[in-house]
Amino acid sequence: MTTLSPLKRLNKASSIAEPDAPPAASLEPSTGLLMPLEPEPAGTPIQRGFISEARSERLRLQLWLADNIRKSIAPDLSLDLPLERTPEREHLVRQRYQQVLARTTVKVPTDIPEDQFFANVCDEIFGMGPLEPFIDSDEISEIMVNGPFIVFVEQKGRLVESGHKFLDDDHVERIVKRIVLPLGRAADPEHPLIDARLPDGSRVNAVIRPCAIDGPNLTIRKFSRDKLVMDDLIRFGSLTPQMAQFLEACVVSRLNIIVSGGTGSGKTTLINVLSAFIPDHERTVTIEDAAELQFKQRNVVRLETKKPTPLSPGVVTVRDCVINALRMRPERIVVGECRGGETLDMLQAMNTGHDGSMTTVHANHPRSCFDRLESLVLMAGVELPLFVVRKQIASSIDLIVQASRLRDGSRKITHITEVQGMEGQNPVLQDIFIFNDQGDDPQGKVVGRYEPKGIRPKCEARLKRNGYNFPANMFMKSDSLN
Repeated sequence: MTTLSPLKRLNKASSIAEPDAPPAASLEPSTGLLMPLEPEPAGTPIQRGFISEARSERLRLQLWLADNIRKSIAPDLSLDLPLERTPEREHLVRQRYQQVLARTTVKVPTDIPEDQFFANVCDEIFGMGPLEPFIDSDEISEIMVNGPFIVFVEQKGRLVESGHKFLDDDHVERIVKRIVLPLGRAADPEHPLIDARLPDGSRVNAVIRPCAIDGPNLTIRKFSRDKLVMDDLIRFGSLTPQMAQFLEACVVSRLNIIVSGGTGSGKTTLINVLSAFIPDHERTVTIEDAAELQFKQRNVVRLETKKPTPLSPGVVTVRDCVINALRMRPERIVVGECRGGETLDMLQAMNTGHDGSMTTVHANHPRSCFDRLESLVLMAGVELPLFVVRKQIASSIDLIVQASRLRDGSRKITHITEVQGMEGQNPVLQDIFIFNDQGDDPQGKVVGRYEPKGIRPKCEARLKRNGYNFPANMFMKSDSLN
């Protein structure tokens, strides 16, 4: 990043001395949350993008103001660390900002309201710079920074380039460090692959130099400020009331559940929704790479893996946490995602007194989920015959709930599938409810219907023992459920 002129120290009267001349600025007007895309000259690398000189000067001015004002109010805090936003500090920033405008050659660009320009400066001081409007907006569900000059966002399931830009690679990496350093994780050339989270639990992944070819990239999957409940999923059309009642019964009756789905299909959201049905008195241990699960119960212990840092090179994996959780007297264990050898330990826990446990797996179909579980168990390094692995999975898992993100961006539960055991050397999977995709309407929205498969689940007796006596027609094909 271009070196910024340091703000000269305040005198005893708390006035600002004349700093070095700041860069000039010009800003194209924005259109709401998104900004118009800049025309790119011929020969611009398509994955790197482009920033005009005028845009660059405007960002350089914002950073010059932000860095110098921040150094005056928090001189001992690195610019790579977050600064807590308080009313007192905002008031102090306003005073320093006005002093700079009054005593220096700094001029607010004429094509942007001064309040907006000041807000941009505050976002650089306290927040995540160009990304702060997206963090604050409930309209944005995901933010994707593909280098400093290309920022995509997801709105209502659709991706669109936002028009917002960073100044350069260093500007992006500073924001990455503000996210990960408070978590005790490193972001440097020795640790270029980063998993982290925001204070609200939103998921963060970053890749910085040297692994990022076209510039540091950052992916933020935001969590809703208002925690979703099952009624919200029904209202969104993600499942039917009958399916919701069945899932509630399965959670209360302590069935072991795998939530399967592809990236962005809503697996973590669904686990959070299902967790609401866990009785308050049951002790639950959650294990994640980066803490995202948000359970409402009080008797919950949350564990998170540890990545190596220069000061603390030790590593604590998901598998380490699962093994340790068995010594914590949990009644249920919830693993944010099984992606390796910890799957074997999770299955053994499910099969040895920790009924009602849950986890997620990346797979696009319940049958693919079972196959993937086989592969993950074999990654544990224990030499087991394939038949033994399948039998272990079939005896541990009761239900696979398939979450899918459809082509129109909507998220639906497409299968609720029961694992009914083994037949010979093959697992028996039986769909209880499915979503029947019937094509698209003229607006491009997926049209379909939820329908039961007409077979009563094998676990029905277990559900009845827990007070859930569903009528026979709930599992029969009926137009009333369409």
